[in-house]
Order: sequence, then C-alpha cells, then structure tokens
Amino acid sequence: MKVLKFGGTSVANSNSLRKVISILNDNDGSSLIVVSALGGITNLLQECLILKGKSTQKVLKEIEIRHLEIINNLSSQKSQKPLKKFLKEKLSELEEILYAISTIDEVTKKTVSKVLTLGEILSCKIIYNILKENNFDISIIDSSSIIFTKKANNNDVLDEDKTSINIKNKLALIKSKYIIAPGFICSNNDGEISNLGRGGSDYSAAIYAKYLNAKSLEIWTDVSGVFSANPKIVKKASPIEFLSYKEAMELSFFGAKVIYFPTLRPLIENNIPVYIKNTFEPKANGTCISNSTKLDQDEVVKGISHIENISIINFEGSGMVGVPGFSKRFFESLSIHNINVIMITQASSEFSICIAVNSTDASLAKDVIDKEFEFEISQRRINESEIESELSNIAIVGDKMKSKKGISGKLFNSLGQNNINIRAIAQGASERNISIIIDQKNTKKALNALHETFFEKDLKDIHIFITGVGNVGKYLIEQIKNQKKFISENLKINLKVLGISNSKKMIISKSEIDLNNWLENLKKSNKISHSEDFQNKVIELNLRNSLFIDNTASDLIPDTYSHYLNNGIGIITCNKIANSGSYSNYQSLKVLSRDNNSPFLYETNVGAALPVISTLNNLINSGDKIVKIEAVLSGTLNYIFNSFNEVDTFHEIVSKAVDLGYTEPDPKIDLCGIDVSRKILILARESGYKLEIDDIKKNHFLPEDSIKAESKDDFLLSLKKNKEHFNSILKEAQKSNSRLKFVAKLDNGEASVGLEAVNIDHPFYNLEGSDNITVFYTDRYNDSPLVVKGAGAGGEFTASGVFADIIKASQ
Repeated sequence: MKVLKFGGTSVANSNSLRKVISILNDNDGSSLIVVSALGGITNLLQECLILKGKSTQKVLKEIEIRHLEIINNLSSQKSQKPLKKFLKEKLSELEEILYAISTIDEVTKKTVSKVLTLGEILSCKIIYNILKENNFDISIIDSSSIIFTKKANNNDVLDEDKTSINIKNKLALIKSKYIIAPGFICSNNDGEISNLGRGGSDYSAAIYAKYLNAKSLEIWTDVSGVFSANPKIVKKASPIEFLSYKEAMELSFFGAKVIYFPTLRPLIENNIPVYIKNTFEPKANGTCISNSTKLDQDEVVKGISHIENISIINFEGSGMVGVPGFSKRFFESLSIHNINVIMITQASSEFSICIAVNSTDASLAKDVIDKEFEFEISQRRINESEIESELSNIAIVGDKMKSKKGISGKLFNSLGQNNINIRAIAQGASERNISIIIDQKNTKKALNALHETFFEKDLKDIHIFITGVGNVGKYLIEQIKNQKKFISENLKINLKVLGISNSKKMIISKSEIDLNNWLENLKKSNKISHSEDFQNKVIELNLRNSLFIDNTASDLIPDTYSHYLNNGIGIITCNKIANSGSYSNYQSLKVLSRDNNSPFLYETNVGAALPVISTLNNLINSGDKIVKIEAVLSGTLNYIFNSFNEVDTFHEIVSKAVDLGYTEPDPKIDLCGIDVSRKILILARESGYKLEIDDIKKNHFLPEDSIKAESKDDFLLSLKKNKEHFNSILKEAQKSNSRLKFVAKLDNGEASVGLEAVNIDHPFYNLEGSDNITVFYTDRYNDSPLVVKGAGAGGEFTASGVFADIIKASQ
C-alpha cells in the first residue's frame, strides 16, 4: 500500500478534483487517500475565529458556495440531496459554535479545533461520495477516532502507541482498494477533537504511512516539487529532483513551504520515500525525498531557503568569559518562555552570544534574558541585550557541502559583489547548511545572487539602467539589441535593460524593456525625468548585478554617482565631469567603488572606444612608470584641423563637425580645449598625479569674443567673423610645411594642452580624419614608445567603448 495526500489546491474546485480523479484512475495498487480542506476554506474558518463569531454570515456563505460548486458539478442528482443536507448540518453546527463564541466573546482551544477541522470533515465526505459514484472501490474512515495525541512537557505530541494500534487494527479490517481519511484531524487524550497544527494534513499522511509501513507517500500539491529557491522571488528557481531527508529537513526548517519538517520524522524511521508531485502536471518528475540523494558531480548546494521577519539579539560582556553554566541559564530562560531560537552564533572568546528569533518574540526574549542576568547587568559585568530587527535568515543546504572546498567563499563573494552585508553567520559541524542573517530589504537581491552563483551556470543576468539616449545612447541601445543573443550564447551574460531616461521622460520597469520600440515607449511615458527620481527607482528595485550607464555630458548626473556606488550599483560612464572635477571627488568615487564592490568604469572618458585608460592602468599595475604622455585626444579637433586646408573655411568645418555629432553639445568646450584638458587631467590622475583642472596649462587659439560667446549659435557666428585670425594660423603652419594638431602633454607631472604646428617627422603629422593618438613614454617603453591610435570621436565609437565596459563589469 502507498499513501496519497491531496492538498487544498488539489481539491479546491470541481476542475482540480477532476485532475485528482484522473490521477487515481492511473494509480496502481491499494492506497490510503488523505485529503485537506478545500483550498482557502481554512483561511475562511480562521477569519470566523478572528471575528469571534461576529459578522460571519458573508464568510459562511462563501464556504457554502465553494462546496456547492463541487457537489453540483461532480455529483449526480441522486447524490446531491444527501450531500447538501450534510453540508447544511455542518454549517448549522458551525453557526451555533460561532454564535456561542460571539456571546461569551472568548475562543477556547477546544473551540478552535472544532471550527478549523470542519474543512477536512466536509471535503473528505464530499470527495468520498464523488469517488464512490465514479466506481472507485473505496471506504471512508474518521481520523479523529484513529490518530491521538497526549501531553508531554505541556505540549500536545503524537501518542504513538495508541495511534499505531488503531491504524494497524482498524485499517486491517478494511478490504477495499482505496481508503479515504481527513487530514489534520485527531483527538486528544481526553477524547476531544483536536488538530495536528501547521502542516497537519501532511503530518497525518506521514503518520498513516509509517504505521501502515507504506512503500511510499505521495504529496500532491500545485507545484512540481521542492524548488531550489522560492520561485515567487527567484524566477529561475527549478524543482530539485532528489533530496535526502536531512536536506529536506534543513530546507523546511529554514522556510521552504512545500513540506513541513515534522512530516518527515515518521518517514525517516521507516525509510519511506516521499514524492512531492504537481496535481496539474502529473507527468512532471517532482521531488523524491529519501534516505539517500542522487548527486551530480557539480550539484553540491541543493537548495536555498529563507525566513523573513527575523530579529537578532546580541548579548555580550566580560562577565561571560569562562563562566560555567552561563549558556545553560541563557537558553533555559528562553525555553521556559517557549521562545524558539532559529540560529545561534557565539564568539570563540565567549565574550558574546548572538541568537536569531522571530521578530514577534524579540521583545519578550530581550526581557527574559535581561531578567535572568539582572544581577550581572547591575554589576556591569554584562551589557543589556540589544535587538536588531527587519532582518532575514538565508540558508544554503546540501549534504555534500562538507566535502567540497570553497562553498563559503562563493557565498561571501556573491553577496559581497552585490553590496550585501552579513549581520551574522552560523554553520553546523555537519556542514549541511550555512545560515546567514542579512537586512530584510536585501532578501530578494541576495536570493537571486546566490541562486545565480550556485545554480545558474548557463546565464548571468545583468540589469542595465541607461540615462542619456542621444548621440551615444541611441547607438548603445542598438548595439545591445543587436548583440544580445551573441553575448548570451558566447559569454553567458543576459543583458536586460530595465531603465531608460532622457532629459524629459524616463521608463523604469521590473521586467525587461523591449528594445525594438523603446523610443516610442519613452515618448509615451508619463514619468517626468529627474536624475534623483531615476536613481531612487533603481535603488528601490534593489537588483543584483545592476549597472547605471551615463551617456550624458551633464554636470548634475555625476553628483548621483556616489549614491549608486554606495548601494552596490556599478557605473559605466563616458561623462568626464566626475573624473575631471575635484581630485577629492575623483578619489572618493574610486574608494567607494572598491569598498562596495561596485564597478566604476570610464574607458570612454579618453579616446572613445580606444583602450587608452586600460593600457595606462596595465602599464602601472605591471610595475612600469609613466615618464611622459603626448596625445591628440580630441577626434573633433583633429577632424577640424585635418579638414582646415583652405582659408575662409574654418567656421564651415566646425559647423559640419557639430552636425556629424563629433563635438560636445556645446562645441566651445572642444575648441577652447576644455574637453582635452579634462582628458589629460584624467590620464595624469590615473598616472598617480594629484592635479586639479586649474593646474593644466592651456594655450588658447580662439579669439577673445569666441571664448566669451554665450550660445552655440553666437559661438559659430564668432568663428565666421574672425576668419582672418584662423587664416593666419593656417598660413603660418603651411609656411613650414607643418600640420595643425591640438596636442595634450603630461611630462613629469606637468600637463598642458594647445594648438601646435607639427612637422613631417612628428608621429602626429599623418594622423587622419577624427583619429586619436596617445603615445606613452615609460621606463620600459622609452626608446620606442607605446602607441594607441584609432578612431576617437563619434557616437557609434563611444557607444562601443561603453558597451565594452558593460561587458567588462559583467564579467
């Protein structure tokens, strides 16, 4: 014989019951069927108790409707009348009990059991008659006359001797293929109806399985087994095909709701396997829980479980050290007051004890502890206990964790990379689980990060939030869209854009934004763009592996960088403002990035997609010393001066560069050398020099009225008015057969920018179009300098550099 238990969702309505009937039709051999109350009925009965019998007519009507739906749809006309009569009688009994409760305004334990067990009594009777009508060879038994409890340490526990005799003797007399019994219900040692508490229906089934020596227990529910994590929080969680009893016990204790750990105790003793199956997907494998676990080579961590609404209580003081019996007093005082301790950690110095309890027990636990050690506290040998709340307990579980090195390291690294602080940690000698306490606000992020680390070997989700969708941003989004499949298949990285904003509108979504029509959706958005609002939404989502992308030239958005980094959100930026502002801010952002494990990448600050900054960093990190840097760092200015070959054309060339998107939104920033000054400043700082922008020597070539122009149009007009000034610069260079280049230099800690006429022997002479060139003179590369050369301007090139930084940060 085997035992089949059908949960509330399996018997919730006529449609789900048809599934149950189909499962039973496919079942081989004799079986005991244990049923729960119809899904949701227990909650309605609890509501009646909460209301203390008052204003319960609406609830009673709902209970009646739910049961009548099944009777009317699955019973014949002949059977409906007695079933409806039975339903009416039981509801009348319930109404009388509720009236009594409302009269005396008191709910006793006995009354609670009478009310709560009604759901199982009704479902069992109705399902029995429906199965009987469907030609099942079936008998019905009353669990309250078979399963008994007794008192032990003031608690109700299973009376194993009495229950064992009842099951073996009474069920041996029944010869039908199927026996059906209500779950949850039992009787106490006074013979009064009682219940088996939380998870009682599963526990009932396990008790029957044990004393019938069943070959297996099948628990049919609405999920396909025990999942690797809570699938409502971790979308990529998957069913665990095999678990050992001990693994299942650990997962259950730490919050897995599919099976309640007392259910496993009777099964362990008789080595009875339990199968968690899905009523609505009966062909799915589900989970098998048994004495052993089938294990893939790399499958060490089997599942991740968690409990929310946890508080930790810290208790410390020198008076604890080396005092025998201290821990006994501590835990005994909690036990007397029925306070369940979820986790314990103690310093090896014995200077402190930290325990985790449910938040509802925290205040009582503190009072109990402080009362027990009142004398020691008064003598200042021990401090009063302290409570920290709004925490979660997360446990990773697996039988083979003990024999596998690096599991703890993976856990800490995964959380650290996502800026999640561990408040407390515990690991048993069996090393079957590692338990941690974290801030509750980080629960979702932590669960997903850990699941990705231990289970998602194929794909890593990267959550991207983009601000600035103009010249650079639009190319970046297009590149992400076009390369998404390639990156996924070859780098195992899933790039998910969840936020987009420009200067007017913004979109923030919990799900991935469709990049095929992002611009249209952005225009339709009713969310006004604001950098702080955008940031608050990103932080509120609190997703692992999050990156903020700044494609703007704004001087306001960099002010938000520190808050992003502090919250574990990486930054990829082509905006030079932050790194060319004050040195203290530049250094502060790098420290925040390091301390919070938040990437801060800005390769495109210098040279667009050219690997200028990374090359410089590699030189320094490998022990080389920078002696001198000479560079043409403005693709814009190189394009302009390469094109300026004829007199009276300077203003036209600059206007064309603006139209091509080569310049900053304000072209004066380029032509005044401000942009190049920022770039050489960043290279100087990356080289180890503590320079400020005012330390850069600037050799201006623009006339005064161009420098003072207040708008882009005024600036371009001033260039036309001063054409003779630019003609003279060109003619002077042509006299010596030289070419004009705007050159940035760093030489022994001194930086400068300015227009120079370079002769034919100079490495910059043949620099074409909008290309950039950076020449590194170092201790190693002295006689033959290291040269980085290529396209250094244009939205598409800059976007590709930003994209490369995104991939680097993701890896």
